[in-house]
Amino acid sequence: MIIDSDFPCFTLDGIALHFVSEFKYLGHIINNEFSDDDDIKREVRNLFTRTNILIRRYSKCSLAVKLNLFKAYCMCLYDIGIWIYYSNSVFNKLRSCYNKCIKMFFGYNRRYSVTLMLSELNLPSFDNLHMSCVHRFYANCSACNNILLSNLISLQLFTSPATVLRWSDYFYLFWSCSFSSRLAVSG
Repeated sequence: MIIDSDFPCFTLDGIALHFVSEFKYLGHIINNEFSDDDDIKREVRNLFTRTNILIRRYSKCSLAVKLNLFKAYCMCLYDIGIWIYYSNSVFNKLRSCYNKCIKMFFGYNRRYSVTLMLSELNLPSFDNLHMSCVHRFYANCSACNNILLSNLISLQLFTSPATVLRWSDYFYLFWSCSFSSRLAVSG
């Protein structure tokens, strides 16, 4: 936990603010350990839910319609570009979830080759989807007119793949410090 138990109590307008272990900000779960595991688990649940809705409503559609539906509803992973601190086991569950959802929605056998399935459907692998989302996030950050982001980018930490992770550490540090004050919200 970030806040020690003997940390002084904050009040706002005479009302004591309670410390929470996690909260949701713009759909992203932020916890007191600054781990993205809870948010990835939320995304796994959402991906299964969205896929099951698509199966229930559109199972008899053509392959072209199913591909468009899957791309629109299941491949838009909202905050995957900012996930930095997560355990490999939780991230692998999301990768497995992505592959299972494709197999379920398109009617493939569970033992069918993932590589062959993705090439037949012309869909990206989970790793390609992840890297594309991360790249798009950093491209949007570098195109942003925000002073803080401009200063981080001017430090040339975003120039090669080896430094992207380092740049993201600086960004995550800023992002987590900016919103850590929100951990003290009224219950």
